[in-house]
Amino acid sequence: MKKVLITCLLAGSFLALNATEKHFNSPDGKIDIVVNDHGGKVTYQITHEGVTVLNASPLGLKLNFDDLTEGLSMKTCEEKRITDDYTLNTIKQRHVVYEATEAVCQFEKDGRRAMDIVFRISNRDVAFRYVVYPKKDTRVAVVEKEASGFSLPEGTTTFLCPQSKPMGGFARTSPSYETPYTLDEPVGKNGWGEGYTFPCLFKTGNQGWVLISETGTDGSYVGCRLLNEQGGLYKIGFPQQGEMNGIGSTTPAIALPAATPWRTITIGTTLKEIVETTVPWDVVQPKYATSKDYTYGKGSWSWIIKMDPSCNFDEQKNYIDFSAAMGYRSVLVDALWDVQIGYDKIAELARYGKQKGVGLFLWYNSNGSWNDAPQSPIGKMNNARIRREEMRWMQQTGILGIKVDFFAGDKQATMQLYEDILADANDFGLQVIFHGCTLPRGWERMYPNYVASEAVLASENLHFGQGACDAEARNGCTHPFIRNTVGSMDFGGSALNKRYSADNQHGTVRKTSDVYALATAVLFQSSVQHFALAPNNLTDAPDWAIDFMKKVPTLWDEVRFIDGYPGKYIILARRSGDQWYVAGINAEAQPLKTTVTLPMFEQNKMLTIYSDDASLNGSIKSVKQNKKQQITITIPQNGGVVIL
Repeated sequence: MKKVLITCLLAGSFLALNATEKHFNSPDGKIDIVVNDHGGKVTYQITHEGVTVLNASPLGLKLNFDDLTEGLSMKTCEEKRITDDYTLNTIKQRHVVYEATEAVCQFEKDGRRAMDIVFRISNRDVAFRYVVYPKKDTRVAVVEKEASGFSLPEGTTTFLCPQSKPMGGFARTSPSYETPYTLDEPVGKNGWGEGYTFPCLFKTGNQGWVLISETGTDGSYVGCRLLNEQGGLYKIGFPQQGEMNGIGSTTPAIALPAATPWRTITIGTTLKEIVETTVPWDVVQPKYATSKDYTYGKGSWSWIIKMDPSCNFDEQKNYIDFSAAMGYRSVLVDALWDVQIGYDKIAELARYGKQKGVGLFLWYNSNGSWNDAPQSPIGKMNNARIRREEMRWMQQTGILGIKVDFFAGDKQATMQLYEDILADANDFGLQVIFHGCTLPRGWERMYPNYVASEAVLASENLHFGQGACDAEARNGCTHPFIRNTVGSMDFGGSALNKRYSADNQHGTVRKTSDVYALATAVLFQSSVQHFALAPNNLTDAPDWAIDFMKKVPTLWDEVRFIDGYPGKYIILARRSGDQWYVAGINAEAQPLKTTVTLPMFEQNKMLTIYSDDASLNGSIKSVKQNKKQQITITIPQNGGVVIL
């Protein structure tokens, strides 16, 4: 026993004495990463301008045939500068020039090359992933656990979305990334006991901000979450066993060699870097060619205001007329269309819409056997043979796309279903929106027919409960900093009804202003927007609001953060062509009065401003910007501002 103990101590001392440490920097030299294999365990540490962003944090994987979290030695680290120049018109920044330092660190165990860790360090982001190699004749593996951790400095506060337990909520459809954020809370909590959904935002004291997420996830892996280990240490967590009605494994099975998805860390001294990051798309590549030149734009849908009864032929025809009057591209026909309208009458609606220049998106239930959601069409998207027959009919009928709902968590089988639906839909020229679903992870670039995902407490909650209406501005001031930073968000908002009901006289009461509705049409990014407008708004909403909603784009060339704080207020600018839209909303009890500098507008330029008074009565006026390119604005609670 003593001999074994002495041998182990000597081996540990040898590893400690021979630890290897490597440094890598961002192109501008401000971000520094230190990678270390001290004691056979791999850690990394990040500083930004000399300030610690992440303390030494663990790395590694535990496989079913090998533990790659210990006994490792770093042999080489090949470093090079990489660049990418790409155009993607479905994200917040149409043209992206990406430059980063890439470091590929090779790790050996027991004399063989067992694993690489690939780092990408740009001027605002760090991304890393693992590449795992075969061991002798073992060429398949199960990843039982990731050691990947993120150790935040002392004094960090959190802005996080708790993960819900599986098989709960409506028709046992959770988790679906639809829980309210906790804001400005100290580290050390674990949500509702199940960790947090990505992305996860942290404020590192007075030093800056860190956004942690993942990208590049497809059917070859699982979707992950963030679990609090203790204090400021958070680690990657795999799905919960109960997800997908218990079907399938929580761990990914991979064929070797294999690369895992990317873990991403966006770093900023202010929130500008967080809001403007493009890292979810920078480090991924398209998985297939587009089958057609897809078009994008605005649309309407009856369900958000009028619910299931509105899914009938006459009402959908009415909404086609409404979309045509607004100059919109589409109508989303929601659940139960197959039984309340029928396939033949849907084809008739599609022909009618084509005459009006309006196409249809059709709702589908993703379900096979993973929850109790009964809405139809059901039992089609989960079966490849039936799914492709259905999509062939849609192609022949001239349907624009589908909205698929009620998914079942983040297991590998579910991630594969997302990928299969997208790939099949592309074969038939269909765009895809996901609801009741996971977070998109670089999918706009990976899958060219992908449009957007819900993965947020979206507009339907405003119909279902007054509490959601009361908290609308708070939530609206959160999403541009967290959820919408990493992927297109299908929110379905911008209502101009005073109440969420067919007659505009009953139901939940909207607490936000009409200008707020206009502002969120700019603040919430998705290349296809189905707004919560109704035909009655043509006569009962202000003309200036309807005129704005006719013209507001859904494709953006550029985004610039101006000011804000999660859950309190947000002001940002988006550019479409040569037109800038500056939009802001306020959730704080006190009116937000601030002077903003708007260098995107020329000196002494006459600006068009949509704003609210203290009673949330909106108006439109013209104001000249001063020589300093500044303008003073006031936004009351639940109000908004838009500047053109």
